[in-house]
Amino acid sequence: MTDATNQSNLPQVRSGPLIIGGILAGTGAMLMVAGVAIGSAHLFSATRQWIAEMEVPPSERVRQNWARAKAAAAAGSSAWQNGTTASVSN
Repeated sequence: MTDATNQSNLPQVRSGPLIIGGILAGTGAMLMVAGVAIGSAHLFSATRQWIAEMEVPPSERVRQNWARAKAAAAAGSSAWQNGTTASVSN
């Protein structure tokens, strides 16, 4: 047998660079997760403070806008069903 027949067709891989690359990738992922956690905590805290400083809470504002939308829909439906005509002035 010759040396050419003993060699496989697979590339020769050293484990050292693969281990170092895995460690660096894992460290980077941990730093990324820590950064996202810190940023998210700050954003959540700032949003809570912003909502606490509002004169009208968001839930009450939604309730008011929903009542306005229902009234507008009822008025539009009534006007359409009763067939009122709009007067055009020249």
